[in-house]
Amino acid sequence: MHDGRSLKGELASALPRLPDPRDRALVEAICFAALRQHARHEASLAAWMAKPVPRRDGVLRALLHVGFAQLDALGLAPHAAVGATVEAARALGRSRQAGLVNALLRRAQREGLVDVAPEAAWPEWLQARLRSDWPAEFDGIVAASAGRAPMWLRVNRRRGGRQAYCDRLAEAGLPATEQPGFDDALRLEDATPVTRLPGFDDGDVSVQDAAAQAVADALSPPPGARVLDACAAPGGKSAHLLERDPFLRLLALDIDPARLEKVRATFARLGVGAAAELKAADATDTATWWDGESFDAILVDAPCSATGIVRRQPDILLHRRGSDLDGLLDTQRRLLDALWPLLAPGGSLLYATCSVLRDENQRQVEAFLARTPDAILVPLDPRFGADTGAGHQRLPGEAGMDGFFYARLQRRS
Repeated sequence: MHDGRSLKGELASALPRLPDPRDRALVEAICFAALRQHARHEASLAAWMAKPVPRRDGVLRALLHVGFAQLDALGLAPHAAVGATVEAARALGRSRQAGLVNALLRRAQREGLVDVAPEAAWPEWLQARLRSDWPAEFDGIVAASAGRAPMWLRVNRRRGGRQAYCDRLAEAGLPATEQPGFDDALRLEDATPVTRLPGFDDGDVSVQDAAAQAVADALSPPPGARVLDACAAPGGKSAHLLERDPFLRLLALDIDPARLEKVRATFARLGVGAAAELKAADATDTATWWDGESFDAILVDAPCSATGIVRRQPDILLHRRGSDLDGLLDTQRRLLDALWPLLAPGGSLLYATCSVLRDENQRQVEAFLARTPDAILVPLDPRFGADTGAGHQRLPGEAGMDGFFYARLQRRS
């Protein structure tokens, strides 16, 4: 909240240090609840405190959010939630403020938190863009983004079929449902630790939203094709392509060597890395990594505002700034322009984002088509969301999936 760090990154380093899986699950649930209800918590503090918590005391502010989350969103026993939060204040060297923490949590227990509109969690500049882009869908987007996402699984078809794995889940007490049109996807309504998923360590299954799984269908490279994943980390989409066709000649690029190691680990767990090449490089600087051989298919899963996955990364609404968007738009534009000449005639490039902003999606593709005479937009079917005229947009929560954009572009032969 106060240091601008990524929740996903912080949990990745913090949770493994907790030996009890129940503690890990509780910490994760508290963090998500605190961030999803951030605006409501802030409104309550503003209403109940004569003077706000000083900016320099971000730890105390975060602790109050943690206490509110336990009482409100998670519904934990009030005496335990209040007692543990007050004790944490003392453990953090804030004994003088323990009484304040106790008083505020007791008030929350008695009166309930202050109600705010769902859009209050979104910064004003982002609200304005969202209302402009999706006036009729605005309320639905912010409501879906404030909720909990189901847990989507991707069954590794190289290690067995979806129905067989669904039966294994049922035997483990984890009933799952299939999603028509998404051949490898299973949906669990409630998240569960991967340690409970049968065969996870053996590579039988991965955790991946169905909207992200649809990338493999949208790109659909021909058998044995030469494929580039230009922004590969953490590797789920590349791995899915290789699960479907182990004979692909796939090059996975990422600008961050540390993130590329996550791709390597993902490939190793799933047993799909034998034919893949991994390289740390800036995809836009083609002179430093390209060998001159054209690609039959290119995936550009571009860096974006991530406004389609706020329910999975609620800290996006705290950290994203309007000035960030200009840089992201420029990166997306440079990726498209740099990689298009590497595509073989007749080949396909899939441009994808987890954004719902038209500037990053529809308008980005329209501009690319206008300046690229040999690019053709290939229509996709309704599985990929609404047709925007320059790609397909799925909004958050539709069929339980994340917000995602897909545009398949073909190079004229």
